[in-house]
Amino acid sequence: MSPVPTRAPEVLAAVDLGSNTFHMVVARHVDGHLVIIDRLREMVRLAEGVDEQGRLDKAVAARALACLQRFGQRLADMHADSVRVVGTNALRRARRKQAFLERAREAIGHPIEIVAGREEARLIYSGVAHTSPLDSGRRLVVDIGGGSTELIIGQGLEPLELESIDLGCVSLSEAYFRDGKLSAKRFERARIAARQGLEPVQQVFRARGWDTAAGSSGTVRAIQEALREMDPQCTAITLPGLEQCIELLARAGAARAIPLLTVTDDRRQAFAGGLVILTEVFAQLGIRQMRVADGAMREGLLYDMMGRYTAEDARERTVRSMQQRYHVDLQQAARVEQTALGFLAQVRDEWQLQDPLAELALSWAARLHEIGLDVAHSGYHRHGAYLLENGDMPGFAREEQLLLARVVGAHRRKLVLEGVEDLIPPWDQLAVRLMMLLRLAVLLHRDRSGLPLPGITLQPKGRVLELQFKLRSLRDHPLTSADLQQEVEYLDGQGLRLRIFTS
Repeated sequence: MSPVPTRAPEVLAAVDLGSNTFHMVVARHVDGHLVIIDRLREMVRLAEGVDEQGRLDKAVAARALACLQRFGQRLADMHADSVRVVGTNALRRARRKQAFLERAREAIGHPIEIVAGREEARLIYSGVAHTSPLDSGRRLVVDIGGGSTELIIGQGLEPLELESIDLGCVSLSEAYFRDGKLSAKRFERARIAARQGLEPVQQVFRARGWDTAAGSSGTVRAIQEALREMDPQCTAITLPGLEQCIELLARAGAARAIPLLTVTDDRRQAFAGGLVILTEVFAQLGIRQMRVADGAMREGLLYDMMGRYTAEDARERTVRSMQQRYHVDLQQAARVEQTALGFLAQVRDEWQLQDPLAELALSWAARLHEIGLDVAHSGYHRHGAYLLENGDMPGFAREEQLLLARVVGAHRRKLVLEGVEDLIPPWDQLAVRLMMLLRLAVLLHRDRSGLPLPGITLQPKGRVLELQFKLRSLRDHPLTSADLQQEVEYLDGQGLRLRIFTS
């Protein structure tokens, strides 16, 4: 089993780098509960700075980095394992973002994870569910961000349907209201685009059904406040109220002329896009009414972090689920995991693998290295890598999935480092070391027997790894000897040296 910390940090922080707004929330862990002690929020509009080719505008990047520096000051005294910084749609879309992410990490003082859309949806639901009254019925959650809209149906704390649609308040406003002009015709064109974006998920969500609907995050909250200003008796968001708000904006003629005090200056430019999306979500899914939830993705991140200090870590559940789904030989996986982690303990300091992710990634890779066998035996390491890179893996950040895929894809045959350069530093350099440890563990358990291995000592010396076997000779193990000699040649092809000694 992968290591589970025994004690949660007293203070936790989550940073949500949204496509429209950056949020930070700091909470104190008290008797198993989280008490919010600080919040910071800045509207950055990162989505505005990502063009159709995925290039990030320098001015927007500078704005984002300045915000992260301010957040970083608040997080300066917090340990790495008590902070998570997560990027969403805008950073998913951005290309050639390595330089920006490195500068962002330096600014805030912590690594930045980029989560897939469905993982973002899972975290949003977790934030809403953990901060809402317990309810036995099904709940629909809608979160409209700057670059994407997440739709989730769940029951209790468990999500049942998760979808992320590339349709956000900033992106839709940029497409149809960029110059700030508002009109009935523009609203109709924007509504058709939103309708088309929602069409693929409409049937699935209607068929699943729900009892109550909740809106998450700032866009839905801003719309609710606008409806309440229009009608002080309004207690929930409804489709008629949304339609009336669209008519009001169309008559206003321009974003700067919106006659609602609750639509603040920083929201005027993207308000129309968010209003259109929520209106079409209501119309296409048949929602009768919606209330605004207190929780959002940042709270979901906090509770997800808490889960990592208990048996509730979503990543552990995902690994077990994948082992079951792809019919993994659990005994073999456990043998490889134990040996690989034993090797890591010997080289951790010399190879600079002290980051907790090194041990976790090696553990997960060992437990999942044979999932590709369920596809085909030939090249099964490549099949496994594909499944890990492209599958939905709740709890995993995108970078964790990529690291896992690269390590599993390189665990046998010729060592290929293709794609390693795409990993976020320092893993673009360290991943090959995890590969070497997993390769050796798999090789030494090729016979799949439960017999204990002889004592093996690893001694790293730069790009050289020395293996010392506590055996007089490898002659009694001809297959292992041949495999090790082949491994020497495989590693040598990448400028790595493996030296084998017996005693």
